[in-house]
Amino acid sequence: MAFIHTGSTIRTDLALEAHEALYTRNHQRIPGVDTLTRSTINTTVTKVQITNTDGARRLGKPPGNYVTIESPKLRLGGHVIADEVAQVLTEELSALAQLPDKATILVVGLGNWNATPDALGPRVVDSLMVTRHLFEYAPQELQGGLRSVAALAPGVLGLTGIETEEIVRGVVHHIHPDLVIAVDALAARSLHRVGTTIQLADSGIHPGSGVGNKRLGLTEESLNTRVIAIGVPTVVHASTLAQDALEIFSTTLIQHNVVSPKELEVALPSEQQSKLLQQLLPARWEDLFVTPKEIDALIADISQIIAGGINAALHPRITAGQGEHYVQ
Repeated sequence: MAFIHTGSTIRTDLALEAHEALYTRNHQRIPGVDTLTRSTINTTVTKVQITNTDGARRLGKPPGNYVTIESPKLRLGGHVIADEVAQVLTEELSALAQLPDKATILVVGLGNWNATPDALGPRVVDSLMVTRHLFEYAPQELQGGLRSVAALAPGVLGLTGIETEEIVRGVVHHIHPDLVIAVDALAARSLHRVGTTIQLADSGIHPGSGVGNKRLGLTEESLNTRVIAIGVPTVVHASTLAQDALEIFSTTLIQHNVVSPKELEVALPSEQQSKLLQQLLPARWEDLFVTPKEIDALIADISQIIAGGINAALHPRITAGQGEHYVQ
C-alpha cells in the first residue's frame, strides 16, 4: 500500500483524489496536469496525466498516466457490473501496455496474504492464466493467441526477510520481461472508494509505503523495464474519517444557521482545526487504518475481476467476463 499527503491530513494513493483536493481548494486548472473523463453504463473512467515536474510536485505523484475506474455499484456484487468493470479494465490496460504479440509479461502480486486488506495482489496471482511454461514445453499449436505470462507473489519483508524490490529485480534479470504489472492494495481518501475503484498507473509503485513503510520502488528505473501498477483502495486512514466528521459537523452548523461561514472561520480557523484533529486522534493512532467489515468478500470479488481483466488484456484468445477468463 502507498499514500501521499496532499494536505496536512489528506492521505491517498489515488491521483484522482489528489487532483480533486487541489482543484476543490483552488478552483483552477492545475499546471502540469491534464484530465479526461468518460463514462460507460456503470463506470466512470478518469485519466489524470501528470506532464511535468511541477504537476508531479503539486500532486505528490511522479509524472505519468493514471487511469481511475470507478463503479459505486461494484460493492453490491453481481455478474453484470463485474463483467463491465473487467471489460473496461481490459481496454484501459491494453491501451497503456501497447504490447507486441510475442511479449513476455511478469505479473507481481504485492502484499501480505495473511492480512485480508493487503491480500489483493496474491489473490489476483492465484487466478491468473500463466503461460510462460507453455512457450518452453508445449507444442506450437497450443500457443496461438496467447502471450508468455509469468506470475509471482513475493510476500512482504516481514514474512520473507527480503525486500520485495530485490526479489522482483532478480526475477526480472532472469526472464527479461517486456512489461511488469504490479498489483497492490491502496489507501484512499474517501471511504466510498474502498472496493469500488481501480487505478492503473504507468509510473510504477512503492510497495509498503501505504502503511508508513519506506520501501524500494518497482519502477522502470529500478527494474530497467516498463512497469504498470494496478491498485484498489482497501483502507482509509483514521485521520481522514475524523476530518470528514469535522467537515460534516461544520456544514451542519452553517446549514441550520447556527453560525455563518465567516463566524465559523473566526471561531475555528484552519490552525485550530488541525489541533482539534490531533486531539481526536492521539499520537498512538497515527498509523491506524480502517477497512470495511465485508473486506473478505470485497477482496474475493475484485481480485477475480482484476485477474479476468488482466487475462483478457494479455491474451488475445481470452475475453473478460464475470471476473474469470474464457477462451474464445
